[in-house]
Amino acid sequence: MMQRFSPIMPFRYWLDISYKTGELPDMKNAIWENIFKRGNEARSETATALRNVPVFADFSKRELREVERIVHHRDFKAGEIIFRQGDPGLGMYIIIQGDVQIVNNENPDNPIIYSELTDGDFFGDLALVDDASRSATALSSGETRLISFFRPELQDIITRFPAIGNKVLMNLAKVIASRLRKTNDYLSAAQKAQSGDEN
Repeated sequence: MMQRFSPIMPFRYWLDISYKTGELPDMKNAIWENIFKRGNEARSETATALRNVPVFADFSKRELREVERIVHHRDFKAGEIIFRQGDPGLGMYIIIQGDVQIVNNENPDNPIIYSELTDGDFFGDLALVDDASRSATALSSGETRLISFFRPELQDIITRFPAIGNKVLMNLAKVIASRLRKTNDYLSAAQKAQSGDEN
């Protein structure tokens, strides 16, 4: 019969080794230490990924811990849809590891790739402040690990920790403003180029 895992089992294993050898096993090799180590590594990985995103870049350790408690983690296989064009916008995603394509699928026979994203990139952040449907499809183009931060979690932070919630909103506004400026610069350059061609 297969024995079910119990949190006590690693400690029993440690005691059993001590009894049989007459020596205390090296704590660095203890099974239970590996369990805690994996948990710490996951938290450190999440904090690093969050800090690399402009929305959370200036957060203190305490503020990051509050965000870490409410974000979600998800693994996607190659070719798996993260969200589809037309789906309700629920929140933003941060790529811990992997690759994601942002695609316009209005014409399935001729999809348009808007962007190809990789480790540290983020997408879907407008959905944190706007409940409009998704304007494109997000597709995992390889084995991909993501952090997701949804609108209900943002609203929860705003209610419980107004200072942190306001900081998220201010940083989001800065990100959106930066994109608008870049878009305006691009359109201005395109208009000048078109005017030059016509002359």
